[in-house]
Amino acid sequence: MPEGPSIVILKNEAIGFQGKKILRVEGNTGIEKERLVNQRIVALRSWGKHFLVEMPKFSLRVHFMLWGSYRINERKDSPVRLGLGFARGELNFYSCSVRFIEEPLDEVYDWRTDVMSDCWDPALARKRLRAQPGMLACDALLDQDIFAGVGNIIKNEVLFRIRVHPLSTIGALPAAKLRELVRQARQYSFDFFEWKKAYVLRKHWLAHTKRICPRCDIPFSKGHLGKTMRRSFYCENCQVLYA
Repeated sequence: MPEGPSIVILKNEAIGFQGKKILRVEGNTGIEKERLVNQRIVALRSWGKHFLVEMPKFSLRVHFMLWGSYRINERKDSPVRLGLGFARGELNFYSCSVRFIEEPLDEVYDWRTDVMSDCWDPALARKRLRAQPGMLACDALLDQDIFAGVGNIIKNEVLFRIRVHPLSTIGALPAAKLRELVRQARQYSFDFFEWKKAYVLRKHWLAHTKRICPRCDIPFSKGHLGKTMRRSFYCENCQVLYA
């Protein structure tokens, strides 16, 4: 599943279509895609894992789910879910969820919760975390109402970076550790962004999908943990269990 930094990369790569008119649409989506013909793109935006195409009276939301992808000015062999054609160029989405948003985007999205946004509010994140003391750390980082854009890779890497066991409860974290968790959720997201742009993201993984802890030189534990049941990779020795 593409995480928030990947959606920002898409937004930046597609920025040339901003201000352009959609002339052709195609794809096997079930939405009324003909509405898009002759619509001019006002802005390309992102919130968490959502790619947003804003037009004068409505917007298009693209969510890439687990296996979604896109191509700009080229195509894959697989069927396109939604393709947008312009006078020069095309934007194609695959294996994703697309739907219309009728309301203004500022009424739908709280930009303060997007870890990649200039409007990111760490104090709000800490407040929402403290309101759920029984929540597990592995679930907290994946809560899109708190950390929009954080996915499983960022979750595993942040918890390893700050030495917190994924089964720690939020209420048991020392105040300094809670602040560190919030700070690193954003910091690692921007690290992810830079590494992915340079095509070196996997080289920087210290925990995600790894077998041996690089700090302790012992095998990582792994499991589908928390309510989200997403894969966790963690060290029982150097990641402290706060409970």
